Amino acid sequence: MSEQDESPPTSQMFEYKMLPLHMDFKEFKICKPAPFSCDEEAILERERCDYTQRITYQMARSGQTNRRVRVYADGIYDLFHQGHARQLMQAKNIFPNVYLIVGVCNDELTHRMKGRTVMNGFERYEGVRHCRYVDEIVQNAPWTLSDEFLDENKIDFVAHDDIPYGAAGLDDIYAPLKARGMFVATERTEGVSTSDIVARIVKDYDLYVRRNLARGYSAKDLNVSFLSEKKFRLQNKMDELKSRGKRELTKVKGDIITKWEEKSREFIDTFLLLFGRERLNHLWNESKGKLIQALSPPGSPSGSINGDDLDGDVNDSSDEYLELPTEYSEGSCSSLNGRNKRSYQTRSAAGSLPDDYDVDVDDNDNDDDHDDVVLDKEFVERRRN
Repeated sequence: MSEQDESPPTSQMFEYKMLPLHMDFKEFKICKPAPFSCDEEAILERERCDYTQRITYQMARSGQTNRRVRVYADGIYDLFHQGHARQLMQAKNIFPNVYLIVGVCNDELTHRMKGRTVMNGFERYEGVRHCRYVDEIVQNAPWTLSDEFLDENKIDFVAHDDIPYGAAGLDDIYAPLKARGMFVATERTEGVSTSDIVARIVKDYDLYVRRNLARGYSAKDLNVSFLSEKKFRLQNKMDELKSRGKRELTKVKGDIITKWEEKSREFIDTFLLLFGRERLNHLWNESKGKLIQALSPPGSPSGSINGDDLDGDVNDSSDEYLELPTEYSEGSCSSLNGRNKRSYQTRSAAGSLPDDYDVDVDDNDNDDDHDDVVLDKEFVERRRN
Protein backbone atom coordinates (compact mmCIF):
# COMPACT_ATOMS: atom_id res chain seq x y z
CA MET A 1 0.00 0.00 0.00
CA SER A 2 1.38 3.39 -0.93
CA GLU A 3 1.88 6.31 1.45
CA GLN A 4 -0.92 8.17 -0.29
CA ASP A 5 -3.35 5.34 0.54
CA GLU A 6 -2.26 5.32 4.19
CA SER A 7 -2.87 9.06 4.73
CA PRO A 8 -5.89 9.86 6.94
CA PRO A 9 -9.05 11.03 5.19
CA THR A 10 -9.74 14.74 5.12
CA SER A 11 -12.99 16.66 5.01
CA GLN A 12 -12.55 17.19 1.29
CA MET A 13 -12.83 13.44 0.70
CA PHE A 14 -16.39 13.36 2.04
CA GLU A 15 -19.51 14.63 0.33
CA TYR A 16 -21.83 16.00 2.99
CA LYS A 17 -25.53 15.45 2.35
CA MET A 18 -28.09 17.78 3.87
CA LEU A 19 -31.85 17.80 3.70
CA PRO A 20 -33.29 20.74 1.82
CA LEU A 21 -35.07 23.38 3.86
CA HIS A 22 -38.29 22.85 1.93
CA MET A 23 -39.03 19.24 1.11
CA ASP A 24 -41.81 16.84 0.28
CA PHE A 25 -42.49 14.17 2.90
CA LYS A 26 -44.55 11.87 0.68
CA GLU A 27 -41.69 9.40 0.38
CA PHE A 28 -41.75 8.85 4.15
CA LYS A 29 -44.24 6.05 4.77
CA ILE A 30 -43.86 5.23 8.46
CA CYS A 31 -43.67 8.62 10.15
CA LYS A 32 -44.54 11.99 8.66
CA PRO A 33 -44.89 15.49 10.02
CA ALA A 34 -48.40 16.81 10.55
CA PRO A 35 -49.98 18.24 7.37
CA PHE A 36 -50.91 21.87 6.95
CA SER A 37 -54.60 22.71 6.83
CA CYS A 38 -54.31 23.35 3.10
CA ASP A 39 -52.78 19.94 2.36
CA GLU A 40 -54.87 17.22 0.75
CA GLU A 41 -54.67 14.93 3.76
CA ALA A 42 -56.03 17.62 6.11
CA ILE A 43 -58.76 18.60 3.65
CA LEU A 44 -59.99 15.01 3.37
CA GLU A 45 -60.08 14.65 7.16
CA ARG A 46 -62.07 17.87 7.48
CA GLU A 47 -64.58 16.80 4.81
CA ARG A 48 -65.20 13.48 6.54
CA CYS A 49 -66.13 15.29 9.73
CA ASP A 50 -69.92 15.72 10.19
CA TYR A 51 -69.90 19.03 11.99
CA THR A 52 -73.68 19.10 12.18
CA GLN A 53 -73.45 16.63 15.05
CA ARG A 54 -72.27 18.89 17.83
CA ILE A 55 -70.31 17.28 20.64
CA THR A 56 -70.78 18.45 24.22
CA TYR A 57 -68.13 18.31 26.93
CA GLN A 58 -69.90 15.41 28.68
CA MET A 59 -70.09 13.42 25.44
CA ALA A 60 -66.41 14.02 24.69
CA ARG A 61 -65.33 13.04 28.21
CA SER A 62 -67.33 9.82 28.11
CA GLY A 63 -66.04 8.90 24.65
CA GLN A 64 -69.58 8.39 23.33
CA THR A 65 -69.05 10.08 19.95
CA ASN A 66 -69.41 8.79 16.42
CA ARG A 67 -66.47 10.86 15.14
CA ARG A 68 -63.15 12.22 16.38
CA VAL A 69 -63.25 15.23 18.67
CA ARG A 70 -61.53 18.17 16.95
CA VAL A 71 -59.51 20.18 19.52
CA TYR A 72 -57.74 23.41 18.59
CA ALA A 73 -54.66 24.87 20.39
CA ASP A 74 -52.88 28.04 19.30
CA GLY A 75 -49.74 29.94 20.16
CA ILE A 76 -46.50 31.47 18.93
CA TYR A 77 -44.27 28.47 19.70
CA ASP A 78 -41.01 30.39 19.39
CA LEU A 79 -37.97 28.32 20.36
CA PHE A 80 -40.20 25.26 20.64
CA HIS A 81 -39.41 23.68 24.04
CA GLN A 82 -40.77 21.08 26.45
CA GLY A 83 -43.36 23.48 27.85
CA HIS A 84 -44.94 23.72 24.41
CA ALA A 85 -44.77 19.97 23.90
CA ARG A 86 -46.43 19.31 27.28
CA GLN A 87 -49.24 21.71 26.48
CA LEU A 88 -49.92 19.89 23.22
CA MET A 89 -49.69 16.51 24.96
CA GLN A 90 -52.39 17.59 27.44
CA ALA A 91 -54.62 18.79 24.62
CA LYS A 92 -54.17 15.50 22.78
CA ASN A 93 -55.10 13.45 25.86
CA ILE A 94 -57.90 15.60 27.21
CA PHE A 95 -60.52 13.37 25.52
CA PRO A 96 -60.37 9.71 24.45
CA ASN A 97 -60.45 10.34 20.67
CA VAL A 98 -58.87 13.69 19.78
CA TYR A 99 -57.84 15.14 16.45
CA LEU A 100 -55.47 17.94 17.46
CA ILE A 101 -55.27 21.07 15.32
CA VAL A 102 -52.56 23.62 16.19
CA GLY A 103 -52.65 27.21 14.98
CA VAL A 104 -49.40 29.18 14.68
CA CYS A 105 -49.46 32.97 14.18
CA ASN A 106 -47.34 34.50 11.45
CA ASP A 107 -44.47 36.92 11.95
CA GLU A 108 -46.34 40.11 11.13
CA LEU A 109 -49.14 39.48 13.61
CA THR A 110 -46.80 38.18 16.30
CA HIS A 111 -44.41 41.14 16.09
CA ARG A 112 -47.31 43.56 16.27
CA MET A 113 -49.13 41.89 19.15
CA LYS A 114 -46.36 40.35 21.22
CA GLY A 115 -42.94 41.42 20.02
CA ARG A 116 -39.96 40.14 18.12
CA THR A 117 -39.34 36.40 17.87
CA VAL A 118 -36.09 34.49 17.57
CA MET A 119 -37.40 32.10 14.93
CA ASN A 120 -39.32 33.15 11.84
CA GLY A 121 -42.77 31.88 10.91
CA PHE A 122 -41.57 29.01 8.72
CA GLU A 123 -39.21 27.71 11.43
CA ARG A 124 -41.98 27.87 14.01
CA TYR A 125 -44.38 26.01 11.73
CA GLU A 126 -41.83 23.27 11.10
CA GLY A 127 -41.01 22.97 14.77
CA VAL A 128 -44.63 22.38 15.75
CA ARG A 129 -45.61 20.07 12.90
CA HIS A 130 -42.84 17.64 13.85
CA CYS A 131 -44.30 17.17 17.31
CA ARG A 132 -45.90 13.71 17.45
CA TYR A 133 -49.02 14.92 19.28
CA VAL A 134 -50.05 17.22 16.41
CA ASP A 135 -52.44 16.07 13.65
CA GLU A 136 -52.78 19.29 11.64
CA ILE A 137 -51.17 22.76 11.40
CA VAL A 138 -53.04 25.99 10.68
CA GLN A 139 -50.74 28.64 9.25
CA ASN A 140 -51.40 32.36 9.77
CA ALA A 141 -53.62 31.64 12.73
CA PRO A 142 -55.76 34.58 14.01
CA TRP A 143 -55.11 36.29 17.37
CA THR A 144 -58.75 36.01 18.40
CA LEU A 145 -61.07 33.22 17.29
CA SER A 146 -64.18 34.14 15.41
CA ASP A 147 -67.20 31.96 14.74
CA GLU A 148 -66.28 31.86 11.04
CA PHE A 149 -62.86 30.46 11.87
CA LEU A 150 -64.34 27.85 14.22
CA ASP A 151 -66.86 26.72 11.62
CA GLU A 152 -64.36 26.68 8.79
CA ASN A 153 -62.04 24.37 10.65
CA LYS A 154 -64.90 22.47 12.37
CA ILE A 155 -63.47 23.02 15.84
CA ASP A 156 -65.27 21.44 18.80
CA PHE A 157 -63.09 22.70 21.66
CA VAL A 158 -60.21 25.13 22.21
CA ALA A 159 -57.37 24.15 24.58
CA HIS A 160 -55.28 26.74 26.39
CA ASP A 161 -54.09 27.53 29.90
CA ASP A 162 -56.76 29.10 32.12
CA ILE A 163 -54.87 32.36 32.79
CA PRO A 164 -56.85 35.35 31.43
CA TYR A 165 -55.20 36.58 28.23
CA GLY A 166 -56.10 40.17 27.38
CA ALA A 167 -55.87 41.72 23.91
CA ALA A 168 -57.84 43.97 21.54
CA GLY A 169 -59.68 45.67 24.41
CA LEU A 170 -60.74 42.36 25.96
CA ASP A 171 -59.76 41.19 29.42
CA ASP A 172 -59.69 37.59 28.21
CA ILE A 173 -59.90 36.64 24.56
CA TYR A 174 -61.05 33.14 25.54
CA ALA A 175 -63.94 34.39 27.68
CA PRO A 176 -66.61 33.90 24.93
CA LEU A 177 -65.48 30.30 24.41
CA LYS A 178 -65.57 29.62 28.13
CA ALA A 179 -69.14 30.96 28.25
CA ARG A 180 -70.21 28.62 25.43
CA GLY A 181 -68.59 25.54 27.00
CA MET A 182 -66.03 25.15 24.22
CA PHE A 183 -62.94 25.82 26.34
CA VAL A 184 -60.75 23.14 27.99
CA ALA A 185 -57.90 24.17 30.27
CA THR A 186 -54.35 22.93 30.14
CA GLU A 187 -51.53 23.67 32.60
CA ARG A 188 -48.31 25.57 31.99
CA THR A 189 -44.97 23.96 32.83
CA GLU A 190 -43.33 25.72 35.73
CA GLY A 191 -39.91 27.30 35.21
CA VAL A 192 -39.73 27.12 31.42
CA SER A 193 -40.87 29.54 28.75
CA THR A 194 -39.53 31.24 25.65
CA SER A 195 -38.94 34.42 27.65
CA ASP A 196 -36.86 32.48 30.20
CA ILE A 197 -34.68 31.03 27.46
CA VAL A 198 -34.13 34.46 25.90
CA ALA A 199 -33.25 35.85 29.33
CA ARG A 200 -30.57 33.19 29.76
CA ILE A 201 -29.02 34.12 26.41
CA VAL A 202 -29.05 37.84 27.21
CA LYS A 203 -27.57 37.20 30.67
CA ASP A 204 -24.61 35.28 29.22
CA TYR A 205 -24.34 37.32 26.04
CA ASP A 206 -20.52 37.43 26.03
CA LEU A 207 -20.24 33.66 26.44
CA TYR A 208 -22.55 32.96 23.52
CA VAL A 209 -20.77 35.49 21.30
CA ARG A 210 -17.43 33.88 22.12
CA ARG A 211 -18.99 30.45 21.52
CA ASN A 212 -20.15 31.37 18.02
CA LEU A 213 -16.89 33.16 17.15
CA ALA A 214 -15.06 29.96 18.05
CA ARG A 215 -17.39 28.05 15.73
CA GLY A 216 -16.55 30.15 12.70
CA TYR A 217 -19.08 32.96 12.78
CA SER A 218 -17.81 36.39 11.81
CA ALA A 219 -18.20 39.60 13.76
CA LYS A 220 -20.61 40.80 11.09
CA ASP A 221 -22.79 37.73 11.52
CA LEU A 222 -22.97 38.40 15.26
CA ASN A 223 -23.31 42.19 14.87
CA VAL A 224 -20.35 42.98 17.13
CA SER A 225 -17.72 45.67 16.66
CA PHE A 226 -14.13 45.14 15.61
CA LEU A 227 -12.79 45.80 19.10
CA SER A 228 -15.36 43.53 20.70
CA GLU A 229 -14.44 40.77 18.29
CA LYS A 230 -10.75 41.07 19.20
CA LYS A 231 -11.60 41.08 22.90
CA PHE A 232 -13.76 37.98 22.60
CA ARG A 233 -11.18 36.15 20.49
CA LEU A 234 -8.46 36.97 23.03
CA GLN A 235 -10.65 35.59 25.80
CA ASN A 236 -11.20 32.44 23.77
CA LYS A 237 -7.43 32.05 23.34
CA MET A 238 -6.87 32.49 27.07
CA ASP A 239 -9.51 29.88 27.86
CA GLU A 240 -7.94 27.53 25.33
CA LEU A 241 -4.51 27.96 26.92
CA LYS A 242 -5.97 27.35 30.38
CA SER A 243 -7.69 24.19 29.18
CA ARG A 244 -4.52 22.98 27.49
CA GLY A 245 -2.51 23.69 30.63
CA LYS A 246 -4.97 21.74 32.76
CA ARG A 247 -4.82 18.81 30.36
CA GLU A 248 -1.02 18.80 30.37
CA LEU A 249 -0.92 19.08 34.16
CA THR A 250 -3.33 16.19 34.47
CA LYS A 251 -1.20 14.18 32.06
CA VAL A 252 1.99 14.93 34.01
CA LYS A 253 0.31 13.96 37.27
CA GLY A 254 -0.86 10.74 35.70
CA ASP A 255 2.66 9.96 34.45
CA ILE A 256 4.14 10.66 37.88
CA ILE A 257 1.63 8.41 39.58
CA THR A 258 2.23 5.67 37.00
CA LYS A 259 6.00 5.87 37.44
CA TRP A 260 5.67 5.87 41.22
CA GLU A 261 3.49 2.78 41.06
CA GLU A 262 6.09 1.05 38.91
CA LYS A 263 8.95 2.08 41.24
CA SER A 264 6.95 1.12 44.33
CA ARG A 265 6.53 -2.38 42.92
CA GLU A 266 10.29 -2.58 42.45
CA PHE A 267 10.86 -1.36 46.03
CA ILE A 268 8.44 -3.92 47.41
CA ASP A 269 10.01 -6.75 45.41
CA THR A 270 13.50 -5.75 46.57
CA PHE A 271 12.38 -5.48 50.19
CA LEU A 272 10.76 -8.89 50.08
CA LEU A 273 13.89 -10.31 48.50
CA LEU A 274 16.11 -8.86 51.24
CA PHE A 275 13.77 -9.20 54.20
CA GLY A 276 11.39 -11.91 53.17
CA ARG A 277 10.25 -14.70 55.39
CA GLU A 278 13.15 -17.02 54.64
CA ARG A 279 15.70 -14.21 54.90
CA LEU A 280 14.27 -13.01 58.21
CA ASN A 281 14.39 -16.56 59.61
CA HIS A 282 18.00 -16.83 58.53
CA LEU A 283 18.91 -13.50 60.14
CA TRP A 284 17.09 -14.49 63.32
CA ASN A 285 18.90 -17.78 63.58
CA GLU A 286 22.23 -16.00 63.10
CA SER A 287 21.58 -13.30 65.66
CA LYS A 288 19.68 -15.38 68.24
CA GLY A 289 22.85 -16.67 69.89
CA LYS A 290 24.35 -13.21 70.05
CA LEU A 291 21.19 -11.75 71.52
CA ILE A 292 21.02 -14.45 74.21
CA GLN A 293 24.69 -13.91 75.11
CA ALA A 294 24.20 -10.13 75.28
CA LEU A 295 21.05 -10.32 77.42
CA SER A 296 22.26 -13.11 79.81
CA PRO A 297 24.41 -12.20 82.98
CA PRO A 298 28.11 -13.26 82.94
CA GLY A 299 28.94 -16.63 84.46
CA SER A 300 30.81 -16.93 87.84
CA PRO A 301 34.49 -18.00 87.73
CA SER A 302 35.37 -21.54 88.86
CA GLY A 303 37.83 -20.28 91.49
CA SER A 304 37.51 -17.35 93.88
CA ILE A 305 40.07 -15.27 95.69
CA ASN A 306 37.79 -15.39 98.74
CA GLY A 307 38.82 -19.00 99.29
CA ASP A 308 35.45 -20.60 98.58
CA ASP A 309 37.10 -23.53 96.86
CA LEU A 310 40.11 -23.82 99.15
CA ASP A 311 38.64 -26.76 101.06
CA GLY A 312 38.67 -28.89 97.98
CA ASP A 313 41.36 -31.18 96.77
CA VAL A 314 44.64 -29.37 96.40
CA ASN A 315 45.69 -31.46 93.46
CA ASP A 316 42.46 -30.70 91.58
CA SER A 317 42.96 -26.98 91.87
CA SER A 318 46.62 -26.90 91.09
CA ASP A 319 45.96 -25.69 87.56
CA GLU A 320 43.76 -22.78 88.61
CA TYR A 321 45.08 -19.34 87.92
CA LEU A 322 44.76 -16.72 90.67
CA GLU A 323 45.96 -13.19 90.18
CA LEU A 324 46.80 -11.17 93.29
CA PRO A 325 45.54 -7.64 93.62
CA THR A 326 47.79 -4.96 92.25
CA GLU A 327 48.69 -3.69 95.72
CA TYR A 328 50.19 -7.12 96.51
CA SER A 329 52.00 -7.59 93.25
CA GLU A 330 54.04 -4.39 93.03
CA GLY A 331 57.55 -5.12 92.01
CA SER A 332 56.75 -8.72 91.29
CA CYS A 333 55.08 -10.41 88.37
CA SER A 334 54.77 -13.72 90.08
CA SER A 335 51.47 -15.45 90.51
CA LEU A 336 50.26 -18.21 92.71
CA ASN A 337 50.88 -20.79 89.97
CA GLY A 338 54.08 -22.49 88.95
CA ARG A 339 56.91 -22.10 91.37
CA ASN A 340 54.78 -20.39 93.94
CA LYS A 341 52.37 -23.28 94.11
CA ARG A 342 53.75 -24.13 97.53
CA SER A 343 52.83 -20.73 98.83
CA TYR A 344 49.26 -21.28 97.61
CA GLN A 345 49.19 -24.54 99.54
CA THR A 346 50.57 -22.81 102.58
CA ARG A 347 47.82 -20.18 102.35
CA SER A 348 45.28 -22.89 102.02
CA ALA A 349 46.45 -24.49 105.22
CA ALA A 350 46.86 -21.17 106.95
CA GLY A 351 43.22 -20.39 106.54
CA SER A 352 42.61 -22.25 109.83
CA LEU A 353 45.76 -21.34 111.71
CA PRO A 354 45.84 -19.10 114.74
CA ASP A 355 46.79 -15.45 114.53
CA ASP A 356 50.32 -16.01 115.94
CA TYR A 357 51.06 -18.82 113.52
CA ASP A 358 54.45 -18.42 111.94
CA VAL A 359 55.09 -20.01 108.61
CA ASP A 360 58.42 -21.79 108.28
CA VAL A 361 60.28 -21.65 105.06
CA ASP A 362 63.16 -23.66 103.83
CA ASP A 363 66.61 -22.28 104.32
CA ASN A 364 67.25 -22.74 100.64
CA ASP A 365 64.46 -20.37 99.64
CA ASN A 366 65.49 -17.00 98.50
CA ASP A 367 64.21 -13.65 99.61
CA ASP A 368 61.39 -13.74 97.16
CA ASP A 369 59.91 -16.75 98.83
CA HIS A 370 60.07 -14.96 102.14
CA ASP A 371 58.19 -12.06 100.68
CA ASP A 372 55.52 -14.43 99.44
CA VAL A 373 55.02 -15.81 102.94
CA VAL A 374 54.61 -12.33 104.31
CA LEU A 375 52.06 -11.58 101.64
CA ASP A 376 50.26 -14.81 102.46
CA LYS A 377 49.97 -13.81 106.09
CA GLU A 378 48.58 -10.43 105.14
CA PHE A 379 46.11 -12.09 102.78
CA VAL A 380 44.91 -14.36 105.62
CA GLU A 381 44.49 -11.34 107.90
CA ARG A 382 42.41 -9.48 105.30
CA ARG A 383 40.30 -12.56 104.67
CA ARG A 384 39.54 -13.06 108.40
CA ASN A 385 38.64 -9.40 108.81
